[in-house]
Amino acid sequence: MQEKQRLLTPGAIYFWATVLFLYLPILLLVLFSLNDSVLLAFPLKGLTLHWYQELLEAGEMLQAAQNSLVVGVISSLIATAIGTMAAIAVTRLNFPGRDVFLSIAAVPMITPSIVLGVALLILFRQTINLPLSLGLITLSHVVISIPTTMLIVMARLAGFSKNLEEAAMDLGANYWVTLWRVILPLSLPALIAAFLTAFTASFDEYAMTTLITGTDVTLPVYLYSLLRFPRRLPVALSMGSVIIVASAILIVVAEWLRRVDFRGGAKEETA
Repeated sequence: MQEKQRLLTPGAIYFWATVLFLYLPILLLVLFSLNDSVLLAFPLKGLTLHWYQELLEAGEMLQAAQNSLVVGVISSLIATAIGTMAAIAVTRLNFPGRDVFLSIAAVPMITPSIVLGVALLILFRQTINLPLSLGLITLSHVVISIPTTMLIVMARLAGFSKNLEEAAMDLGANYWVTLWRVILPLSLPALIAAFLTAFTASFDEYAMTTLITGTDVTLPVYLYSLLRFPRRLPVALSMGSVIIVASAILIVVAEWLRRVDFRGGAKEETA
């Protein structure tokens, strides 16, 4: 009886309503990707893996997925490297303009992607006059990923004492050796988490990417173009299901790595 009352509390009702609102569309997408019909409607005609088989034969879609993977990996590596350097500078150095730098660094994170896309399009085409390509998309994704990677690494660096670095220097190591042998190994979980988070954001980005896409498209842009062809929608749903599962796994792994301490298991939560 008490268990039933706990399930009917306002907090529990709000929680389950939120879960239903967030995840019901995702569950429907996966369900319709298994429907043995091109019509996205109930009742289902039956369950099938036919659309996933067609997905394996969709050359243009797989090429778009490959483009997204290449852009995501390269942009995430660059963003993680730059974000790590910025995080070390902010947490370990007290330089003039530090607060201003933090404010400016956060701008891409709070600016709508469509606005950034327009700004970058003007920069690339009107100012520099560069042809639209996957390279420009990669640079654009670096811009939006740097703030996130920097914050993740900053949170990690703030979690361990500077005494470790001072001890290394007292034993004869210079700053660069300390950085390579102490700071970066201790920050490894955050570096991996930052990379995975940046990769997920890059792989899923549509609004900004569609403005600076040339002849080679990324997967989100290609999937959106399929909406004009109703008979191809089940294949798009199949790809969407694969992306959802992969993205969820990456986010879970990134969050676990952000909290883990390779020296002694998972970090204990502190008040």
